[in-house]
Order: sequence, then C-alpha cells, then structure tokens
Amino acid sequence: MPVQQQTSGGPDLDELHRRAAAAGRPERDDGLVVCDNLVRIFQTEGVEVQALQGLDLAVSQGEMIAVIGASGSGKSTLLGILSGQDVPTAGSAEVAGHDLLNMKRRDRLNYRRSTVGFVWQQTSRNLLPYLSAAENVMLPMTYTGIKRSQRRARAEELLDVLGVGHCRDRDPDTLSGGEQQRVAIAVANANEPKVLFADEPTGELDTATSDEIFAVLRRANEELGVTVIVVTHDALVSEQVQRTVRIRNGRTSTEVLRRVETGEDGVEALTAEEFAVLDRNGRLQLPGEFTERLHMRKRVRLALETDHIGVWPDAVAQQARSETERAGAAAAEAAQSTGADETNKATEPGNTSGDTAT
Repeated sequence: MPVQQQTSGGPDLDELHRRAAAAGRPERDDGLVVCDNLVRIFQTEGVEVQALQGLDLAVSQGEMIAVIGASGSGKSTLLGILSGQDVPTAGSAEVAGHDLLNMKRRDRLNYRRSTVGFVWQQTSRNLLPYLSAAENVMLPMTYTGIKRSQRRARAEELLDVLGVGHCRDRDPDTLSGGEQQRVAIAVANANEPKVLFADEPTGELDTATSDEIFAVLRRANEELGVTVIVVTHDALVSEQVQRTVRIRNGRTSTEVLRRVETGEDGVEALTAEEFAVLDRNGRLQLPGEFTERLHMRKRVRLALETDHIGVWPDAVAQQARSETERAGAAAAEAAQSTGADETNKATEPGNTSGDTAT
C-alpha cells in the first residue's frame, strides 16, 4: 500500500528524522574554545597512535586556564590543533567561530595571524635576535596592514602595560629571561588576538621569575581581555590559575576549580576542589590511585543512590583486596614479633651488650 503524503501542515519525514537525530545527540557546549569528541590519530610505519581519544573541552571568553598532563598525554597535540598548526582526525574543534577541521589553507594562515597568539618556551621561537623589543612587537602588525605610526604606538603601549617599556630599544640578547618572556607576551598580543596560547612559558625560568610571568599573563588576561590557555606538564602551574584541566590518555580526566571564599571569621581564603570530568557520552576516568587502592580491574559495580552514584569493585577485586590486607597484617605482625624477640634478648641475664663501662 502506498504511503499517504501528510497534508495537515505537520512535520514531513525529513523533519522527523532531523528531530530524532537531535534528540539522540547531547547538547553542544558553549564557549570561545570548544572541542567536541576530538580525535587525532598519527600513523608511523604502519602503526597507529591515538594521541587524542574523544577529548571534550570548553573554555569561556575571558578565562585563564591551565591544561596539564604527563608526557604523551595528548596536551601538545591539543595545542597543535587549537593553534592551527595541525588538523584533527575526527570530532570538532572551534575557536572564536573558526572550524579548525574544515578550515582552508589561507584561512588557517589568517587565523594564526589575527585570532590566536603564541608564547613558546624557547625564546628563539618568540623573538628575532636582530630586532629590538619594540620592533619584535611591531613585526606581526605588518601582516595585517596597520600603518607604521600606529604599529609603533601599539608596541610601546603593550610594552608599558606588561612592565617592559624600558626595554623597547634593546635587543633580546641584552634582556633577562623574564624580560624576554614579557616581550614575547607583548608580541603575542600585537594583533589583539582572541586567545593566547602559552606552551611551557616558564619552563626555563626560576620560581620567582615564573611567578612574575604568570602575573604578566594575568594582567594581559584582565587588562587586554585576551583568553589565556597555558599548556604545561608542571602541576604547580595550576596554582596560578582559577581552573586546571588535566589530560590523561588523550581525554580530559579531571578539573580543579579555585575560588576565594569568606569564612565564618570574615577572612578570605583560596579554596580548591577537584572534579572528575564526565564527557557527553557519560564516560569518566577514575584516578589511578583510587582504582589501585581498591584493586579495581575491568569491571565495577554501580549503584544509584538518592544523591550520588556508588562505584564498587567486583567480587574478584574485593577478594584481591582482602588478600592484600591479610598479607599486610601478617607482615606487620611478623615485624612486631621480631622486634619483641630482639628486645627480650637484649634484656636477658648475662647479656651485657647494652651495659655501660664504668
């Protein structure tokens, strides 16, 4: 029997399919930087390496965050994609409305010149040695058609805001490491980017100078209005920002949120709270120290409680944990028994090993 066409003014078959697909798709995160189920696969000599395995990330305009992770976690791959130097294998990545998966070559070049700025760990990647500090800051502006007089004024303004106005006519090799990085931050902000990426910006600096550089990054974030994303392996850097995102095995695993709270005594204090990241598919990564402690392997039991979800080890894990605890208790008892025997021997009659000569 032929299907009758709908004439009542309701949705047609294509519209119903679209609604069904939308209903099964989780709502997309909003933000200036949005990564959705981001995948990056590298192939070397026939071997596939999955650097990113469905990573989700959202950064709001005006935020300053740190992305941290061990070597091989995928943070450098993420930086390469967001900076427009690499292209994801699958998923989506958008920065200030730019689709980094489908961007054309010319658009990608303009994106790197105008939308994002970079501060690298190595000074040689940030500053040209034969140009003065002001000339280094002016250089990126030549690619956007800004007049020379305006370039000079903009460069001097940036150097003053970031506390290195006195270095404007000096070459990079006459500057300290901290001064070089401050000038590099000015260079990165020359074309008023939406997002500033800093890759290990304090990796070659001492602690005191590192604190100064982060103070400058916060000033750029607050006074210049640029969103700042710091990528590093140093967990101590997380104390310098309000939000820290940790990447593990190619996915975001945890976030630490910091905020200032006022106690009952009226004193303000900085508090930090760590959260596991739940992705759009309901997946999360349990901390390794937790799963190791409870011997969790492969399978866990879940229990839906009134206000939380319980995660329990299965019977095999519980048995392994019990055996470990019994072995530990036995070892402690044996050590205690050995200590008691040694004490008894030392106090037996005729044992003068502990006597003092008179």
